[in-house]
Amino acid sequence: MLLTKSLIAPEALADVTLSNEEVKRYSRHLIMPEVGMTGQKKLKAASVLLIGAGGLGSPLALYLTAAGIGRIGLVDYDVVDYTNLQRQIIHGTKDVGRLKLESAKESMLDINPFVQVDTYEVALTSANALEILAPYDVIIDGTDNFPTRYLTNDACVLLGKPNVYGSIFRFEGQLSVFYAQEGPCYRCLFPEPPPPGLVPSCAEGGVLGILPGTVGAMQATEAIKLILGIGDSMIGRLVLYDALNMEFTEVKLRKNPNCPVCGENPTITELIDYEQFCGVPAHDRSQYVAEEVDLNEVRQMTPVQLKARLDAGDDLLIVDVRQPHEWEISNLEPLGAKLIPQSEIMGHIDEFDQNQEIVVQCRSGIRSANVIMIMQQLGFKNLWNLDGGINRWAQEVDPSLPVY
Repeated sequence: MLLTKSLIAPEALADVTLSNEEVKRYSRHLIMPEVGMTGQKKLKAASVLLIGAGGLGSPLALYLTAAGIGRIGLVDYDVVDYTNLQRQIIHGTKDVGRLKLESAKESMLDINPFVQVDTYEVALTSANALEILAPYDVIIDGTDNFPTRYLTNDACVLLGKPNVYGSIFRFEGQLSVFYAQEGPCYRCLFPEPPPPGLVPSCAEGGVLGILPGTVGAMQATEAIKLILGIGDSMIGRLVLYDALNMEFTEVKLRKNPNCPVCGENPTITELIDYEQFCGVPAHDRSQYVAEEVDLNEVRQMTPVQLKARLDAGDDLLIVDVRQPHEWEISNLEPLGAKLIPQSEIMGHIDEFDQNQEIVVQCRSGIRSANVIMIMQQLGFKNLWNLDGGINRWAQEVDPSLPVY
């Protein structure tokens, strides 16, 4: 969609000025006729809300700050972890353990002290989303779970705001701009969420550290184009990025007249319970709890309990359902653990004794719980899930093992 109108009304620029220092700072923008003084004032007058200060939020925050967006809001409640540093470039090693909001804001103001940074140390929910999103011109979705994606989409539709969407997984990314006033929304493309457990999280499947930089930079580009009113927007288009093959595939999107939130006769006129709608939690309950399965459906054994049972000489079979490359990182082979990847379990099911006590483990307890539920359906009853997986074992029993 060719943009002919900026999101920033001309009257909003009446009191916007650039100091001599700002003119020097933004000089490479000012000499571009597509931006110029008027465009830079639009950027200064604009407000953008970033939902998430992680992989996508990092390049977004850095580039939008450097570009001179006048007001940037950050929604996040997580703390910086060592596993974040491979891709979340707004944080450093010194920030491990700090709130991501504190670390991100510090980095942003170091880049550009002329930017106002608002922080919201909360989980985005149906109760607070409309209030948080309302003051901002552009909303950028940098989340990693389906309940928050649907929540962000519906709130943007109800408020009439553009939603710059991006997602990442392993080597692949997606990008679009969902703006119900001008084109389709997220629900037009994905009317229903995938079944719980079908799509693994980045924590389970991994993500190339550079990937969020690429997709986040593209999201920042789309936001700036909307603010300036220039170029061809991603409204009505979805880009699929394959980093391994360096391929970009574009898919045309159409507004769904029967969309429940932006269609001709919407049935969703207020925010709903998105965790119930998607069948998974939107936010981590603890560092060990999985998002994809209800752990109440399987019996749990903590690492300390497993260690005590093994020390007592109990006959337990430990089955590791991770991938071989994960086994190479850390494993319980000295304790007799047997590697059978999740995808191969059914091919080995006849090898298990249904009367034997079996402890199933993975990295954090998600895949192993899924395997247990399948085995339970096949009649196995003497099963335990290693609560928190091998990472929790490393933290509580054997610190010599790495946590990944």
